[in-house]
Amino acid sequence: MNRLLLPSLLLAFAGPTWAAMVTQAVPYEIDGKPFEGTLVYDDAVKTPRPGLLMVPNWMGVTTAAADQAKGIAGQRYVIFIADMYGKGVRPTKPEEARAAATAVRSDRPLMRKRAQAGVETLKAQGAKVPLDLASLGAIGFCFGGGSVLELARSGAQLKGFVSFHGNLDTPNPADARNIRAPVLVLHGADDPAVPKTQVDAFIAEMTAAKADWQLVSYGGAVHSFTEPGANVPGRNEYNPKVAARAYQAMNDLFDEVFTGAR
Repeated sequence: MNRLLLPSLLLAFAGPTWAAMVTQAVPYEIDGKPFEGTLVYDDAVKTPRPGLLMVPNWMGVTTAAADQAKGIAGQRYVIFIADMYGKGVRPTKPEEARAAATAVRSDRPLMRKRAQAGVETLKAQGAKVPLDLASLGAIGFCFGGGSVLELARSGAQLKGFVSFHGNLDTPNPADARNIRAPVLVLHGADDPAVPKTQVDAFIAEMTAAKADWQLVSYGGAVHSFTEPGANVPGRNEYNPKVAARAYQAMNDLFDEVFTGAR
């Protein structure tokens, strides 16, 4: 996506030094297999910033994901986009993405392991860019949102976890007792991919675990409401007003938890 065509809400996050935004491919390995994510940051900022692991939607590491990360990062964050599939797996159409995502979703220990590898790779970037290692969080979109919630359930030692229109189900609800930091779920109230039964089960899971959690349900929003390319009415549809509110809710949470970390 041409950066000049990005919606104004993303440009608002980027700030006045958009031209300084950097994207770098970062190779890494998991169990000897090659993976490659993307580091996104503003190189005009020389002071340490909080870091966010970003797990993208089911299309994986793409130019669109990097553009989204640029808008979120601005001068606030260093973002590492995790590769959940492996360097050789780059879906180009929904059918391929569905197959790749299903393989990972069907193996939650694998999902958690790959997300945690993304966290470790993010931490390692502190040797290259000014990164506040005491202020790290995770965000995810759709498939990525569900991945971030599994990362939280694994007991990952981050300061906060945010899911945007992500799946909420898990095969092991009792694992929620391992959650160590606030969880924020930003959900479209009319999302057909995440039905009310799944929402209710998530609420029961978090309540039983006595986790620090919030679920914001946006009326009129469906799946993929943060994604400008989503244009299937009633199912996957961009909603700029809701997207702006959701990004603000994310920033509010991280402002709270990262301030306490310093």
